[in-house]
Amino acid sequence: MPKSLVTGGAGFMGSHVAECLLKMRHEVVVMDDLSGGFRENVPAKAIFVQGSVMDHKLIDRLFEQHSFDYVYHLAAYAAEGLSHFIKRFNYNNNLIGSVNLVNAAVNYEVKCFVFTSSIAVYGSGQSPLSEEMIPIPEDSYGIAKLAVEQELRVTHEMFGLDYIVFRPHNVYGERQNIGDRYRNVVGIFMNQALRTEPMTIFGDGTQQRAFTHIDDVAPIIASSVEVPAGRNHVFNVGADTPHTVNELANVVAQTMKVPLNIAHLDPRNEVKIAFSDHSKAERVFGARKKTSLQEGVAAMAAWVRDHGARESSVFEDIEIMKNMPPSWAKVAKVHV
Repeated sequence: MPKSLVTGGAGFMGSHVAECLLKMRHEVVVMDDLSGGFRENVPAKAIFVQGSVMDHKLIDRLFEQHSFDYVYHLAAYAAEGLSHFIKRFNYNNNLIGSVNLVNAAVNYEVKCFVFTSSIAVYGSGQSPLSEEMIPIPEDSYGIAKLAVEQELRVTHEMFGLDYIVFRPHNVYGERQNIGDRYRNVVGIFMNQALRTEPMTIFGDGTQQRAFTHIDDVAPIIASSVEVPAGRNHVFNVGADTPHTVNELANVVAQTMKVPLNIAHLDPRNEVKIAFSDHSKAERVFGARKKTSLQEGVAAMAAWVRDHGARESSVFEDIEIMKNMPPSWAKVAKVHV
């Protein structure tokens, strides 16, 4: 029976990947510091270890104890816009923490390292974004993700560690933390709807994204290690059809059965149009039917209604206040 480590497995995407691996008859160890995830998200049949990817001594102990065949690294603080203002935190968690896992994977002879990157690595290149484009990330989060991708490439060349990199985008669905005010716009809108608050949109809402339901991402990530042709490659994965944020707000309002009530905030520094080409992933892993926005939002809404609203969390340790969006700055705390 293969043994897999899933970092961030108490979080949204990680818990779904862990669930898929258990269905594939892997023995699964979930490692999560619960900073953004929840203990109840961890599948019952998985072994849970509470800890941070920053703790390299803990990581080494886990690898020595379990002799993992595969590592699925999903632990990250994935707030692109906020990453400009928390650079030290971003690089420590998303880059240095990843390097701790890469080191252990080499030293304990892991068969394959699966890493969830992001389309944030591309920057504002013309959409649809393809893997052949030269990445020019426009935020600190994208820079950190690209650095880990490059680290995996040179580690493979130097030490022979096989890897697979996925660049998912705008993923939403059941078990997402809808109380996070800095990321995951579908969850933010649903939380606001439950609290009878207006849906807040930065700028005019014409930004375009291809919103991706979790069922179109987690199974591909989990099963990727069974496809030899996927080794040592980078893949975009996600929905094909872009929608504006205004369109998304309308779908959420209809699904949640609330009046469409939008509050437009000052624009923030973000890529205007971003969606991906997925032909490479379909060639290697096979084409699959994808979830429409209406279907995915309906499935998530049913889960959200059962679990209720969450209190929006405030990031405590902002490092730079200059040029922060006013709606964030008024509740921010500075840490220097």
